[in-house]
Formats: sequence, structure tokens, C-alpha cells
Amino acid sequence: MAVNKEPYILLSLYSNLYEGMYNAKPTINRYKEKWAMQDVIDSIGFERSKNVLYYYFETGKNRHPLNFFYNNFERIEDMMMQIKEDKANRSRLLQETKKMIEDNE
Repeated sequence: MAVNKEPYILLSLYSNLYEGMYNAKPTINRYKEKWAMQDVIDSIGFERSKNVLYYYFETGKNRHPLNFFYNNFERIEDMMMQIKEDKANRSRLLQETKKMIEDNE
């Protein structure tokens, strides 16, 4: 696990997203943070972690602290999935409504 590059990839992604949003580089102790990021990866997998990290920066959280991400990544992912499902349901309902209107005309 010590040579695993995935935590470093996600930490670099976090740093790039942070810098893009706030025009400042975050201070990250990569050696220390890699263990917490590895726990996230172990819990939900690398690709899902990456998607949740992208979504984290779409939320209205102030300053997007890394510790908040570590402590709440499951809730962030749950919210991301709920919004995705809601969009799909709304799209389906819109199509059904359009069809009903066309059938009544």
C-alpha cells in the first residue's frame, strides 16, 4: 500500500481543484494525508473517490477543507447519487407528461 500512487493522484486533484477555485495553493502534508485518502479509496474505490472529489467542489462548502471531505465523503456521495436519481426521475416525468399532452391533442 505504501507505493500506491492513487492517494497522491487524488491529493493532486484536490490541490488543482482548490487552486482553480480559490487562486491559492492549499497547504497539504502529502505524507500524512495519503493515509486518510487511502482510507477513502479503500471504502468506495478510486474512481468513485475521484467523482466524489469533483462533486465536493461543486457544493457550496466554504473553503472546501480536506478534513471535511474525509469525514463526510459518504454523505457527499449519497447526496451526489440522490441528485443524479432526481434528475433522471424529473426527465422521465417530463417525457411522460409530454406524451400525455400529445395523446390528448
